Amino acid sequence: MSSKEISLKPTRMRTHPHTTRSRLMLEVAAELVNRRDWPYLQARVSLREQGSGEWRVTLFGSDSPVTIWDVASGNVQFAIINPSMILKMAALGSSPFREPLPLRSIAVLPSSDQMVFAVTENTGLKSFTDIRERRFPLKISFRGQPDHSLHVIIDHVLSAAGFSLADIVSWGGEVRYDGGMPYGANRIGAVQRGEIHAVFDEGASTWGNMALELGMAFLALDEDLLQRLEILGLRRGLIERTNFSKLAGDVPTLDFSGWPIYTHQNTADTLVTDFCRALEASKDRIPWAEDAPLPLAQMVRDTPDGHLEVPLHPAAEEFWRERGYLT
Repeated sequence: MSSKEISLKPTRMRTHPHTTRSRLMLEVAAELVNRRDWPYLQARVSLREQGSGEWRVTLFGSDSPVTIWDVASGNVQFAIINPSMILKMAALGSSPFREPLPLRSIAVLPSSDQMVFAVTENTGLKSFTDIRERRFPLKISFRGQPDHSLHVIIDHVLSAAGFSLADIVSWGGEVRYDGGMPYGANRIGAVQRGEIHAVFDEGASTWGNMALELGMAFLALDEDLLQRLEILGLRRGLIERTNFSKLAGDVPTLDFSGWPIYTHQNTADTLVTDFCRALEASKDRIPWAEDAPLPLAQMVRDTPDGHLEVPLHPAAEEFWRERGYLT
């Protein structure tokens, strides 16, 4: 063949040519959400056959109970929620879920966490019963994200204790929805400035000691209250004195651990297997709480840091067992 002749032999490509556009966008998205200064951190990925009018598979890196309805209706095939106990509430049909929903787990990313109900010492409050009986005009900061699991959980705690946020306002209190985490200047800083009495939130390890340094106390959930909450699907937890030296003793509370990955119980076995295989293949590239690959052997069983509140999807269980993560 002369130098002027053109070869008709296809050029070898590293990937299928039809995936280049999707891979480009997915890789760019991964880089963007890894930036500390990038504000748009939640990803929703939809996949379909090229040219099809219907998006057949959607993966949602969600953190809200609202997405559970999307999974139950088949609009989203795989999603994530925090904490694990929200899935049990959905499976039981506890409010805000109007009926039991057919969900199954794929795995649970471990994340040890507890709820903190912190109040200033000058309130004299020792329990939720005190708030109700004294009709205390509590000024509270809550997480500003309106669809966060915290709001569902806190509503149940107050209801089980015999009052509501509306009652607190009627007693002369204030309910604030502040952006950001509780250690922010607009939240724990508001306590320090004397603007509010309380912060109710999760993430005990990130701000619990800050609250204690300001002289705040952690309200304990008494046994009767915990039992009422457990019937609804919530899980009891414990803020341990060993992690908070200024505590006089352990504080019974609610567990906020675990980031379960979940799907509908009728999601096709082949699709679930494909998802599990992809998760295993990418375990070295997915960041989590530790500088190590995803701990799949821990993620596919019930543990203190990641509760399997609903059973594994049968195809997921079979895959993890065949790969040696389950025995």
